[in-house]
Amino acid sequence: MIIWTICLPAILVVGLATSWALRRRGRPALRVVLAANGLLLVAALVVVAMVAGAGPSAAATAPQAVTAAASTAANGSALIGAAIAVAGSSIGAAIAVAYTGAAALAAISERPELFGRAMVIVGLAEGIAIYGLIVSIILIGKA
Repeated sequence: MIIWTICLPAILVVGLATSWALRRRGRPALRVVLAANGLLLVAALVVVAMVAGAGPSAAATAPQAVTAAASTAANGSALIGAAIAVAGSSIGAAIAVAYTGAAALAAISERPELFGRAMVIVGLAEGIAIYGLIVSIILIGKA
């Protein structure tokens, strides 16, 4: 948790500096940003290759450690699945609410008596996020 308190301000500063550079400099700054992203991609691939090529540690050779590691891996997979379910459903709900909300406001501005029907449509779009939350709760319960 402490690593996030250290990294979050740095990420914010880098994001703001990138935004400023892209607005000020235009295309040359875009090339610099793309080059930096390419270097980060290569570094990440090197780390992945090192982790994939590493053998098991001495502690993982015991039978209890192997079963514990398998259990932890299954729990981690369930948590990642829950995170994907929440993220995907939230993004889908955001897109759906954006379109239905805009259409609802346009309809209400012309015919105010359509308020109830329009809010029902927007509420149905928001239900997508609730379905993702329910799926994630089920997945976490199985972990």
